[in-house]
Amino acid sequence: MPAEKDLLKIEIAKELGLWQQIQTEGWGSLTNETCGRIGGLVHKRLKEKRNESKS
Repeated sequence: MPAEKDLLKIEIAKELGLWQQIQTEGWGSLTNETCGRIGGLVHKRLKEKRNESKS
């Protein structure tokens, strides 16, 4: 089973409309900027989940 981080990565890619490209061309087809955007959103959501669990 994929890790939570990987599932978030896929979810965000779908939200950004990139999942089709990733499925056909792979993660390597994304630009550094796009990868950074996905990574930043993954980090933000993981941080939000941690903060929610502390409340």
